[in-house]
Amino acid sequence: MGELLVLGIETTCDETSAAVVSRSLTGSGEIRSNVIRSQVEVHAPFGGVVPEIAARAHVEVLDHVIAEAMKQAGIAYRDLSGIAAAAGPGLIGGVIVGLTTAKALALAARKPLIAVNHLEAHALTARLTDGVQFPFLLLLVSGGHTQLVAVEEVGRYTRIGTTLDDAIGEAFDKVAKMLSLPYPGGPHVEEEAARGDAERFMFPRPLMGRREPDFSLSGLKTAVRLEADRLAPLTDDDVADLCASFQAAVVEVIADRVRAGARVFREKMGRGPSALVVAGGVAANGAIRARLKQIAAELNTRLAIPAPALCTDNGAMIAWAGAERLARQLIDPLDVSPRARWPLDPVAAGPMARA
Repeated sequence: MGELLVLGIETTCDETSAAVVSRSLTGSGEIRSNVIRSQVEVHAPFGGVVPEIAARAHVEVLDHVIAEAMKQAGIAYRDLSGIAAAAGPGLIGGVIVGLTTAKALALAARKPLIAVNHLEAHALTARLTDGVQFPFLLLLVSGGHTQLVAVEEVGRYTRIGTTLDDAIGEAFDKVAKMLSLPYPGGPHVEEEAARGDAERFMFPRPLMGRREPDFSLSGLKTAVRLEADRLAPLTDDDVADLCASFQAAVVEVIADRVRAGARVFREKMGRGPSALVVAGGVAANGAIRARLKQIAAELNTRLAIPAPALCTDNGAMIAWAGAERLARQLIDPLDVSPRARWPLDPVAAGPMARA
């Protein structure tokens, strides 16, 4: 199979995106276009994503976003090798919009359909941006997911660790909300933390030192709330110090959990990871990125973090995952179902599968 050109559609949450990506015979990739329409302003008054509003917004703009992606790529539908869409996990209304659109386009253009797991797309993005080889250790950190995964090959994933309660991005957003910071909360917590005193409050580091590389954020989040309630009304300095101390705790927990994950990876794979790959919106956090660079050096492996625009939800990652699957002749029937939940590793045990 020669060069592949794939259109990718992403509608699992509050970004409407379409992209065209090429994959060469050697496995290298190029983004030909990547159009993203954010719904942040639509959901900001509610302090979070409203599923019904998100689905309606996808319907209103998706056709235009796809047309713009095709125009920027300078290709026609006949030039495509396949059409990929995120088929889950995510908000089911949005997933249905994107997948149904992809089915219609695949049928009309007589092109193969690839139903992509949104988490797999995050996992494989570093192969597009950094040429990462299998097997590698993935830290997936976003608003809805926190996992450590051994990525062995396209379609072969072993979940090593997961969150027992809140995802890391979810904890950032909830802390921001309790401190009356704007939505989306993560970037605002990071901004406040940059001017705060990280040593003013000694918040707990949940599961630190445990052998199992799982995460827990609810106790840390509760500790921040209790301290904020004790100090109320909060000054600007209080908010900055709370954010700095919270972020410092999260950074330490991530470092410890990744170390534990790398040890389990070696036990399962019989070798160390070719890279530590970080994906998901939380990967944009500068303090977390800096600490993970140190951890990768400790583990004697490379750190691969795609550019921030490719860490958050986008069509290019869906198109690339579609191209990777198409190169292995992994295509789907037109009656493939959308899925609100779709774990990368369906046999993984754990009290709470966040995907």
